[in-house]
Amino acid sequence: MPHFAAGVVRFQTEVFPEKQELFESLAKGQSPEALFITCSDSRIETAMITQTDPGELFICRNAGNIVPPHTNHTGGMTASIEFAVAALKVPHIVICGHTECGAMKGAMNPEGLDGLPHVREWLGYTRAAVEVVNHLGSNLDDAGKMQMLLEQNVILQLNHLRTHPAVAARLAAGELQLHGWVYDIRTGDVTAYDDTTGKFVAVHEHYASEMAAIAVAKHECAA
Repeated sequence: MPHFAAGVVRFQTEVFPEKQELFESLAKGQSPEALFITCSDSRIETAMITQTDPGELFICRNAGNIVPPHTNHTGGMTASIEFAVAALKVPHIVICGHTECGAMKGAMNPEGLDGLPHVREWLGYTRAAVEVVNHLGSNLDDAGKMQMLLEQNVILQLNHLRTHPAVAARLAAGELQLHGWVYDIRTGDVTAYDDTTGKFVAVHEHYASEMAAIAVAKHECAA
């Protein structure tokens, strides 16, 4: 039996019974806190990174955590974004890139994608990020250029998100927040984009004020 099939059996016999009440409530509908867009890379486990339960994240995954700019062409990402934002009314969208990303390595070296025409075309949505690295990162080593690309790609995809009508409308109404993250597979670190400084900072630093407010609220409730 494949390992993943054995996992299903364990889920049914051990995990599901412990969370049966949760799944019964989820059978009635969903109200996720965020649309979480990340890479298809098998090393990215969204629930583990965010410590969330089923029903808390509406997840879209693809090579390179890419959001194509809005057009009249209907694609899977476009439809999923529209549904999450306009129907589910998620209050947050996260775009999460990661280290050791094969898609970003391909974007930096498109000549190696000649045998993968669809991958090559898909990675065209990262071109502006690649050009930023080529223009600003000439003095960096390969690792520095890749780190810059990971971050610039997240920023670029956030900009693409803003072209989607449902996103633009809810942003204008102050009903939606966008977040850009980069996850380091080796260290477990997650950095978040600060649009006031244009830099990526540690998640605990970026959300320090919100975390402090939550701690105060919990203290007041317990008092």
